[in-house]
Amino acid sequence: MREGIRNLLVAAAVILVLAVVGLVHWNRPGVDRFPVRGVDVSHHQGAVDWPRVAQAEVHFAFIKASEGGDHRDTRFEENWSEAGKAGIVRGAYHFFTFCTPGAVQADHFLDVAPPALGVLPPAVDVEFAGNCKSWTSVDDIRRELQVLLRRLEAAWGRAPVLYITSESEERVIRGHFDGYPVWIRSVFFRPGGREPTWLFWQYTDQGEIPGIETLVDLNVYRGQPSEIAELLR
Repeated sequence: MREGIRNLLVAAAVILVLAVVGLVHWNRPGVDRFPVRGVDVSHHQGAVDWPRVAQAEVHFAFIKASEGGDHRDTRFEENWSEAGKAGIVRGAYHFFTFCTPGAVQADHFLDVAPPALGVLPPAVDVEFAGNCKSWTSVDDIRRELQVLLRRLEAAWGRAPVLYITSESEERVIRGHFDGYPVWIRSVFFRPGGREPTWLFWQYTDQGEIPGIETLVDLNVYRGQPSEIAELLR
């Protein structure tokens, strides 16, 4: 009995390690149910061969534009231009830092990624991982996030998409930003239960796509190809 339990624990540990290094994915959303596939990238992916990415049946890409009040992703312009030439539906995203006024962040993002036609709504990445540590209260975070979102909505003429983790949804978003479309990170389970209705789902950060040399985040859109076209303006 003890040996059997030990073998089960070893097997579970091996599976966990394989998941961490990207050889096993907890989630594999079927193409039949989720035919619209996507990636999200930043300078961390290096030079991306966007025509090869498009050939791999990647339909959309969220591309990092900015962070905080002064950081500009060094590959945003290149990724934005080349993804568009490859026929991939694009959206720009901003990493929201908890320690910079929302108005400053909005102005910075709009300087890097001004409103454009034929693209997805702007997205705002709200998560605790990788964020600053000197924030004072969740109420302050919510207030500055609201400022940022309202400025972007006024400039773009449509509501931004909120990228959320289970932690940011629990601590910041729930009950305060219910009117915004959601791009949810859930790498272990299919979104459900208490999570809000989502538009995009990031189901792994350990994906492999031809044309991208590093591991990359993989996403799906909730609807059909004809429906994602309705998001473009």
